[in-house]
Amino acid sequence: MIRVVVVDDEALVRSGFAFILNAADDIEVVATVDGPDALDAIRALRPDVVLLDIRMPGLSGLEILAEVRSDEDPPVVGILTTFAADESIARALREGATGFLVKDTDPEHLAAMVRSLAAGGVVLSPGVSRALVDGFSGGPDLEAARRVALLTERERDVLGCLPTGDSNAEIGRRLHLSSATVKDHVSSILSKMSVSSRVEAALIAERAGSTAPRR
Repeated sequence: MIRVVVVDDEALVRSGFAFILNAADDIEVVATVDGPDALDAIRALRPDVVLLDIRMPGLSGLEILAEVRSDEDPPVVGILTTFAADESIARALREGATGFLVKDTDPEHLAAMVRSLAAGGVVLSPGVSRALVDGFSGGPDLEAARRVALLTERERDVLGCLPTGDSNAEIGRRLHLSSATVKDHVSSILSKMSVSSRVEAALIAERAGSTAPRR
């Protein structure tokens, strides 16, 4: 069972996400809270995934994210945003968020996105992905291509799969590799490309024009 905490300052948004996710057999929303109660709930309940509103009065989503990521064995954090081009998204990326979802995400896709986050995948709503690729501060496309060129052919295959949001196991099935081997390749990719997260690597792959291998 994937345990989820939803953090948003709007009660209607919290209840809507909880209703949709609790309908899935393998997901349980263990708490829905606003900003002031978020850290206590997350630390007490230790969820697998936190869906966190990026803009809240008082304690902001970015402040909560920084606190959560400093904890030992922190949960995966997916950022909720109303605007795909929110200027705070780039900072959330650097703070360690691994997913970015616009609040009007199709309900049919929401559970799958949470499963991908819990499995170690990257989740980028299409509009958010485009905005990040256009505005990401990793330099021009030439620099992105240079970083990709540092990788082995197999590492480039794995890199090409990261923008899809697939987990290590799903990438392994696609490329006929074990999940452990994919994990090793991902670690090598992050090191060679001088990035700290799969999201950053996925964005550089998109800027460089790297695409996922055919199934």
